[in-house]
Amino acid sequence: MATNAEKPIGIFYEHPTWFKPLFEELESRKIPFIRINAARHFYNPSEAESPYSLVINRMSSSAFLRGHTQGIFHVANYLTHLERLGVPVINGSVAQSIESSKSKQLTLLTSLGIAYPKTKVVNHISQILPAAQTLQFPIVVKGNIGGSGAGIVRFDTLSGLKKAVDLHQIHLGIDHTALVQEYITPKDDHIVRIETLNGKFLYAIKVYTTGESFNLCPAEVCQVPAPTDAQACLTEAPKKGIRVESYIPPEYIVRQAEQIFQTAGIDVGGVEYLIDGRDNKPYFYDINALSNFVADAIQVVGFDPYKNFVDYIEYRLQKHYKIQPAYVL
Repeated sequence: MATNAEKPIGIFYEHPTWFKPLFEELESRKIPFIRINAARHFYNPSEAESPYSLVINRMSSSAFLRGHTQGIFHVANYLTHLERLGVPVINGSVAQSIESSKSKQLTLLTSLGIAYPKTKVVNHISQILPAAQTLQFPIVVKGNIGGSGAGIVRFDTLSGLKKAVDLHQIHLGIDHTALVQEYITPKDDHIVRIETLNGKFLYAIKVYTTGESFNLCPAEVCQVPAPTDAQACLTEAPKKGIRVESYIPPEYIVRQAEQIFQTAGIDVGGVEYLIDGRDNKPYFYDINALSNFVADAIQVVGFDPYKNFVDYIEYRLQKHYKIQPAYVL
């Protein structure tokens, strides 16, 4: 019978292609792992031990776009179960709760004194107009649970918003909760995405947009016909004419990003911010637990972040099971 340290790693995920680079890096190091389909999964809550030495949680909040809504709600229970058993988890239940709730993300930013676009949170369509009247137009309405910019709608006028409400054209999302938020046009037509690992800065990129993008998935295979669409992803950025470049943010921004992930208990993840052209101030607007690394990373940022990620996985195993490390992380 295998000891806990000899058991395979479990990778809990639902997207068919996002994790291919991770799988390849684990295989190259001969680290045993098992793919766990987050969309079709069961577990025994009475079990006394897990079949995995460590579990990597990669349950994306955009899963509902692929018909996997059930995984979003299931994962919270499963992570609680794993943590009760003492299984080390990368991006555990606390991280997942932040990932799957934009309103919790804003509460976290508020607690840290970090600026974000002015927002009101609503749980009924009747509250959208009263909330919007306290904000400056243009505004956006976006689901509390979402990803890749899904379901975000911009309104330039109160009358346009009222018409959409009257015609029942606004959907609050899978948890019937939405953010009504002031829209900020990014200065110089770009946003910045910062990736962190173990609470520390890993790299950052500038993503040049049309000023309409909200959430950008760096590794998703794009299904967008136009290169300037708000839903554009970064995998096919060169083919679609999207400019992506390496960037080192100011030190105080890096400190804020690290503080976000250290406070949220997110082991690996990304955060996006932009500079408001009106006041030249930075505003954070999206936190992603275990966000996908940019495609063609060696060319864009100069190294392969999946190697760093697997270094971290080995470090967590060594630390938890007190294994003598082969090298120092």
